[in-house]
Amino acid sequence: MPAEGTEAPDFELMSDTGATVRLADLRGAPVVLFFYPKDDTPGCTRQARGIRDAWGDFQRAGATVLGISILDEASKARFKEKHSLPFTLLADPDHAVAEAYGVWAEKRNYGKTYMGIERSTFVIDADGTIAKVLRKVNPDTHADEVLAVLTGESR
Repeated sequence: MPAEGTEAPDFELMSDTGATVRLADLRGAPVVLFFYPKDDTPGCTRQARGIRDAWGDFQRAGATVLGISILDEASKARFKEKHSLPFTLLADPDHAVAEAYGVWAEKRNYGKTYMGIERSTFVIDADGTIAKVLRKVNPDTHADEVLAVLTGESR
């Protein structure tokens, strides 16, 4: 996993609109890069809605928000529309970006072991340096935790 204070690994992924998004093109403003397991599941929906509901605060902080999971662009578009999400969702179907960020991990659920995304967030500064890594985030408090990093205030 890339460490705080190091350059964020660059990537290029397809968005929910079918456009290509490249991290390096977003320099000049902070980027919130959050990895989530799947579109439209309970925890992921709470996490995404939390950002949506605090969207004004994210805009005031000048942050670009990108959500990444392994499902395709069509799934992202449906999830975004269903929950009126104002930020970009990116498809990482071969989990290459999740691997580059060290969040493709072994998980256990109901006695089964499988590989999947560990819910994690990277706050990247305007110069492309990782300012903060949040691992195993709580979907219900995620937006407040990220905003605290962006604004330097506790929430």
